Amino acid sequence: QVQLLESGGGLVQAGGSLRLSCKASGLTFSNYDMGWFRQAPGKEREFVAAINWRGRTAPYTASVKGRFTISRDNTKNTVYLQMNSLKPEDTAVYLCAAAVSRTIWDIPLSSGYDNWGQGTQVTVSS
Repeated sequence: QVQLLESGGGLVQAGGSLRLSCKASGLTFSNYDMGWFRQAPGKEREFVAAINWRGRTAPYTASVKGRFTISRDNTKNTVYLQMNSLKPEDTAVYLCAAAVSRTIWDIPLSSGYDNWGQGTQVTVSS
């Protein structure tokens, strides 16, 4: 079965950085589009970033543009989210998602993804 395991979350002060990792197993990683979403208590799950099987990136959600970078390493079956200049409003559970490669892949909807990790908590203090 497909398994996605996020890591790298934690507590950081505003202005700091974290790098999240999502290790995939049970799939041919290079055939999958990957995404990062986040969900804060009382809020809807929010698209953050996506990268397709070719390494192309979708537009980031506006609130993180210029601060976050998604990347992937197919030799390690891992997708990353580098988060810089963190703000308290970035506090959320960050979820990794995978979907079999699609013709239309850059739509920021959770319904477009088939597999989800359990999430890793990111807390940014002021």
